[in-house]
Amino acid sequence: MFEQLYRQRIELTKIIEGHTGQDGTYNTDIPSLFFSRYSNDTGPHYGVYKPSLCIVVQGMKEVLLSQERFRYGPDDYLVASVNLPITGQVTEASSEFPYLALKLEFTTSEILEVLREFQMRVDNKENAKRGMYVSKIESSLLDAVTRLARLLDTPKDIKVLAPLIRKEIIYRVLHGEHGGMLKQIAIEGSSTNQISDVIKHIMNNYEKSFKIEELAEISNMSVSSLHRHFKEITAMSPIQFQKQLRLQEARSLLLSESADAADVAFRVGYESPSQFSREYSRLFGLPPKEDIKHLREQNDQSIKA
Repeated sequence: MFEQLYRQRIELTKIIEGHTGQDGTYNTDIPSLFFSRYSNDTGPHYGVYKPSLCIVVQGMKEVLLSQERFRYGPDDYLVASVNLPITGQVTEASSEFPYLALKLEFTTSEILEVLREFQMRVDNKENAKRGMYVSKIESSLLDAVTRLARLLDTPKDIKVLAPLIRKEIIYRVLHGEHGGMLKQIAIEGSSTNQISDVIKHIMNNYEKSFKIEELAEISNMSVSSLHRHFKEITAMSPIQFQKQLRLQEARSLLLSESADAADVAFRVGYESPSQFSREYSRLFGLPPKEDIKHLREQNDQSIKA
């Protein structure tokens, strides 16, 4: 088993190396498949993980969900079952052995299709669990992922074979140690599925104020049940979730535009620029102006390198 995993990992490492040049994250010709390469440990990266499978073939990574830390490397895989605002950081990488990883995003409808096609049993009364987990990788899953990545070398086969292998990968993950967590997202009436509806609403309306009663109505739950299940799945309250989305969007706007911090604060939903600055500093470690200056200097250095 170990030798088989080793051979699969070596092949996948070569494929990722062959399709990445400089450090960064790359789209591929296979929809929703991304490769990453970094030759140094990175500072914190902020973003939103969509439902996805993440595999590291070389190096190590840490993902922070609120205050909960998920560490994974070549022996593991990470799954996000719902949209989650996270902080990610490459913790082991070098020019000789760069960090190499892939992410495969999938949709709720794809999960549901696999559940139905293979008549997989699901208990829709199962209690809500954290929407992110790390499991030990198995040869059957790594084999399917390697075959998917291998299609990049035969582009004519992607349209026909990639959807079939994607389905197999989802099937393998659903049969994994914590696959039950992923099953719940696709089952109408499950608490995870109901919270997923709330998450989508917040993401689509992050700049708007909301009353918790509105979210409870969307989820078809009582206010207390909504709070309990939302925090169980996302590790944060709905307000904290919205705040992370607002601040991440604000940072993106400040980095891509020559906009004033106060103007951006209003655009993402803050009524008080001073409150925005305090909360921005708390999350990113620096006030908006200093943080963006630091990020741009880092980008300039990486381009020159």
